[in-house]
Amino acid sequence: MFMGEYNHTIDTKGRLIIPSKYRDTLGDEFVVTKGFDGCLFLFDNLEWKTFEERLKLLPTSTQDARKLVRFFLAGATVVEVDKQGRILLPQVLRDYSLLEKDVVFAGVGNKIEIWNKERYEQVSTFDDVNEISERMSEYGLII
Repeated sequence: MFMGEYNHTIDTKGRLIIPSKYRDTLGDEFVVTKGFDGCLFLFDNLEWKTFEERLKLLPTSTQDARKLVRFFLAGATVVEVDKQGRILLPQVLRDYSLLEKDVVFAGVGNKIEIWNKERYEQVSTFDDVNEISERMSEYGLII
């Protein structure tokens, strides 16, 4: 399970250091793809295979299902960690997520989100978390 927030920078070549807390779980190779809200999703190989199997089950007869499959699979790439603990993110993923310099890694359970720091600060204000908590039971979550 991934959790925690870590700040890093991406260099001009698109290389990004993976936080050491995540590297042990991820191994030397894993998958990065487009995520929601303009971030990237990073999956370890086992979790990616599970997610990929779920995508295969979506009905190709519906346009929304085809779009979701295309969004995640066409945007996906396998990345390898170099000796300095970095990965190279393809330009298309950097463009999608507006990654230029300051980056936030957010562990969110089965995956890691990679964010442009400014965008992350906008979406993670949590000003409405008390209102959302009142509807938690709708999602089956009770604390």
